[in-house]
Amino acid sequence: MRKIEYRRLGTSELFVSPVGLGCVQFSGRKGLSGLLWPPLGAQEIREIVRVSVAGGVNWFDTAELYGWGESEKALSRALGELNIPRESVAIATKWWPALRRAGSIGKTIDDRLRYLGTDYIDLHQIHNPFSVSPVGSQMREMAKLASSGKVRYAGVSNFSADRMRKAHLELSRLGPALVSNQVNYSLLRREIESNGVMEAAKDLGVSIIAYSPLARGLLTGKFHDRPETLRERNFFRRFYSSLNETNLERTRPVVEALRTVAEKYGATPSQVALNWLMNFHGECVVVIPGATSPAQAGDNAGAMDFRLSVDDPSYLDEVSAKFRFRD
Repeated sequence: MRKIEYRRLGTSELFVSPVGLGCVQFSGRKGLSGLLWPPLGAQEIREIVRVSVAGGVNWFDTAELYGWGESEKALSRALGELNIPRESVAIATKWWPALRRAGSIGKTIDDRLRYLGTDYIDLHQIHNPFSVSPVGSQMREMAKLASSGKVRYAGVSNFSADRMRKAHLELSRLGPALVSNQVNYSLLRREIESNGVMEAAKDLGVSIIAYSPLARGLLTGKFHDRPETLRERNFFRRFYSSLNETNLERTRPVVEALRTVAEKYGATPSQVALNWLMNFHGECVVVIPGATSPAQAGDNAGAMDFRLSVDDPSYLDEVSAKFRFRD
């Protein structure tokens, strides 16, 4: 296993690798997320997890929404079959708030634990801000779970700067601290740098967990090399990921810049994109790329093997700052 410099998540005592593994692709054709990714067999999932851990990844992010528990079950099964000690990895999941009240957080936690095959969840997150209950009620439920030992730390996802500050304040009054905000963040999606989210996270000591750090595959360059592969993706995936020829041309300058830098490090464009993301703002950002093959999992982990130096970070900053992504 590689020697990894683990990072403290927020102000918690939870230390994670700069690269984690997003597990939405383990949804197994169930739920909305199951429409977006091809189903993976148990052996494929096990190998993706094995390669990730071998590459230094020590944490996994899933959610109730991902196949309505299917992703959680698949992750648990893979960790068990690989005999990976529970205490050696961190598991993050999320409660789905839409059309539900905060009391659902406590009522569904035993399902999360059962599906994940564990007695505790390292990081439990509010998946998005669209609940019928106010932030204060949600944070009270999170604090109760922390007191019970079923959850170690609480986080949020897709929260604005103001809503994140309110969640942090409400949770702090109850004892625990808000440790993370999981948001869409990549070299093609840099809104959090200008809408106050990044600034608030730094002020509060909250980590940013970047999901879709490769812009759902656009930053790998594979679609730019073979545009015809767009037709191999189902309609839902193409729509959700903004995979179309117009966006391929618009994003090409950023991908070419990544390729130029990657050559200097003997790396891949996706590794450079992840490396920039998890280091440009210090250690307050960690990334959770997904993987649908062991090769992708290994490539993701390899982003931790080097660090961009000299002028490369500012060069990528300049190139991508000119870009404003439109879905």
